[in-house]
Amino acid sequence: MLRPTALLLLLTLPAMSAESITGPATVIDGDTIEVRGTRLHLLGIDAPEVGQTCENAAGRSYPCGRIAAHALAEQIGGNPVTCEPHRTAEGDRAVAVCRVGREDLSAWMAAHGHALADRRRSHAYIRQEGKAWATRRGLWAGTFEQPADWRHTSRHAEAAAAPAKGD
Repeated sequence: MLRPTALLLLLTLPAMSAESITGPATVIDGDTIEVRGTRLHLLGIDAPEVGQTCENAAGRSYPCGRIAAHALAEQIGGNPVTCEPHRTAEGDRAVAVCRVGREDLSAWMAAHGHALADRRRSHAYIRQEGKAWATRRGLWAGTFEQPADWRHTSRHAEAAAAPAKGD
């Protein structure tokens, strides 16, 4: 006969494993991956969009969004990723803490300057961002537009360029 604690453990194991998602990952951009058919935004960071450009220390434009996505893909390599989904106030997208082994991918991206700490949603990665800023790593080596501002400007530019209905 099972002891009550062993029975409780057995009953909760399926629920715990159903919450995390583990498998190979496809990188969508510097803060979004897909694991086992589920698109997940990395909790607590905001990376440049794939089409976003930044300037290096010499003032030359470079594809910082593509570089951020490439850095995330390189960090993951062929390793399985384990993601723990989190509920958000917005509820409009799946957000997760994702790891390769013990390495928190959001922390790694912020520490290497490929993403900013997303202070609107979490304060978890401010310290890592501060280290990247202090050492002028990644985005901090030059100048850039905040990814959220770039998305906002980009959406308005797309809307303005769209033909009016009936044209």
